[in-house]
Amino acid sequence: MSSKHASIVVDVDAAMRHLLEREDTDGDKLITVNDQGPKDFPLGQYSSERDSTFDVQGVYQLSNLLQELFLAQRQGLKTATIEWYRLQENPVHRLSRLITTKWWDSLTRRLDADGIELAAPDPKMKSSLRIYVPTGAPEQFTYYTAVAKHRPAMKLDVQWLPSGEMTADFIKSINNKPGILALDMETVQLHGQTITNQLKGVPFIVPGDRFNELYNWDACFCALGMFDNHLHVVKGIVKNFIFEIKHYGKILNANRSYYLGRAQPPLLTWLALKTFQRTKHEPDALDLLRSAILAARKEYHQWWMSTPRLDEETGLSRYRPIGKGSPPECRPKSFAHVFIPYTKKYSMTLDEVIDAYNAGAIVEPDLDAFFDHDRAVRESGHDTSNRVEGVCADLATVDLNCLLLNIESDIASTIQTYFGDNLAVSEGFCVRGDKPNTVESSEVWRERAETRKASIDKYFWNEQKGIYFDYNTVTKQQSTAESVTCLWPLWCGAANKDQAARLVKDGLPMFECMGGLSSTSQSTRGTVTEANPQKQWDYPQGWAPHQVLAWDGLNSYGYHEEAARLVYRWLHLMTETFRKWNGTVCEKYDVTQLERSHYVDAEYGNQGRDFQYAPQEGFGWTNGSYIYGLSLLSDEAQRALSEGVS
Repeated sequence: MSSKHASIVVDVDAAMRHLLEREDTDGDKLITVNDQGPKDFPLGQYSSERDSTFDVQGVYQLSNLLQELFLAQRQGLKTATIEWYRLQENPVHRLSRLITTKWWDSLTRRLDADGIELAAPDPKMKSSLRIYVPTGAPEQFTYYTAVAKHRPAMKLDVQWLPSGEMTADFIKSINNKPGILALDMETVQLHGQTITNQLKGVPFIVPGDRFNELYNWDACFCALGMFDNHLHVVKGIVKNFIFEIKHYGKILNANRSYYLGRAQPPLLTWLALKTFQRTKHEPDALDLLRSAILAARKEYHQWWMSTPRLDEETGLSRYRPIGKGSPPECRPKSFAHVFIPYTKKYSMTLDEVIDAYNAGAIVEPDLDAFFDHDRAVRESGHDTSNRVEGVCADLATVDLNCLLLNIESDIASTIQTYFGDNLAVSEGFCVRGDKPNTVESSEVWRERAETRKASIDKYFWNEQKGIYFDYNTVTKQQSTAESVTCLWPLWCGAANKDQAARLVKDGLPMFECMGGLSSTSQSTRGTVTEANPQKQWDYPQGWAPHQVLAWDGLNSYGYHEEAARLVYRWLHLMTETFRKWNGTVCEKYDVTQLERSHYVDAEYGNQGRDFQYAPQEGFGWTNGSYIYGLSLLSDEAQRALSEGVS
């Protein structure tokens, strides 16, 4: 029922208490379609105006009221003005507004005196507040040491990282002393009685929930939704990635000490060029682009095209991070099924076997092989999936090599377009064998791209199936796992016209569902059993990066109708979940249904789902995909989205 008034002043505590008593019948401190209340709340009774016409009706309006009351309560307000238009706000507008004006700010971090107490804690494990500083940043060590001295209550532990290459043994040696890794800082001037210089952390974005650090590919997909109103944070992400390559040799899985040996899908040139297009009017834009391209070149040679990641025979690359033992960021019992067979062999409890293996007291080649593949799965970003489980370190994957092809193409075009086909490699970006001011031209990078494109065609394309498959460099056979990453050759331009047509005809139906694209085909997931548990990167789950790269790839080959359909499916799924489930936006969705698509309980569950009263951050790359997806939809499609049209 609409109100004759635009707003009403209410008693916050009384209204919220009675709203929950009346409508939150399952007691989860949310108002959703699960609740069995009357779906009609007389808000006017909680106002001095006693306006009997101010009734709030339906799950969406009621959950919006709960959110507005909660936010007022958090501000310490006893009374609050409830605006009627906020309760019946177009859900597309409301979600977009929350992402752009609230949630990005909630997910932004800085590593400095003002921000480290928020940025450094690690929800994944109990640890002291600790920061590791690379030897190439002595000014940061001095800065953080001073912060620790002047704020002893913080108990900040400041540690040096050793110079030189990080080894698996060293990384393992500090697993019991985990900490945040330093990122870029900038010098700002403080104006008081005298002008002084002060270091300030360069901003970055975190995914949210249990992930409170700068993740590589997560941040890139967040950035897609940040260009219009958080451009300074996007620039900060690029700067921090450059810092990581300079000081850690690669863009890390995330900036935690236990990730020092592990990267993630590389997207720096893609992000840097998108950022440059938005900032090219700024005086330092070309310098930032230059540094990003040089950093990407360094990571390309030093990490992705070096042993053991490079397969010399095919010229393709694999995910092969360094490390020893089980990954410390995972709950130890996550690998119980792997360790249990050894309890009898060594007459130990499960915990004793795990501790002994991680300490090196037990040497088991089969366990070593398992965790080599497990680390590779995590570096791939697809942790976990039947597609890569137990084999990932041996796979030249379609996705990684499409990303590397894109880097090669980006570097070639950038050198030619913006640097006069003559880019000098400054000393800080040199790799082994380089001399300072070595000149790079576009030709060699075009040749690399063409070579990789031919290898993608030779080793990945399957003419019979009409899609691309990963290639096992040990067995020298294609994988049989059907993954939505088979569409990535459209995104990077590796497919010819006929292959693109086959992908759309034969590949797309394997993954397209009611709510978008699933990560794998149902047959690749297989029947879920105790021996084959549901994995989060398998059917029926859909994830933001897979949607975005498919949209862009299809559009680049002229398949605009298919791209628009997929954009609408994903955004409709998100909007309906937001509308029916108290503003929920989460990490991943079951794309095969719209009723409870956020109820994904595979592995560690679904991030972004566990909140009370009002969502505070959504989930990073899912937020980004929504804002970006809206930019691809027509006005008519956006109206249909607002109206809930399937």
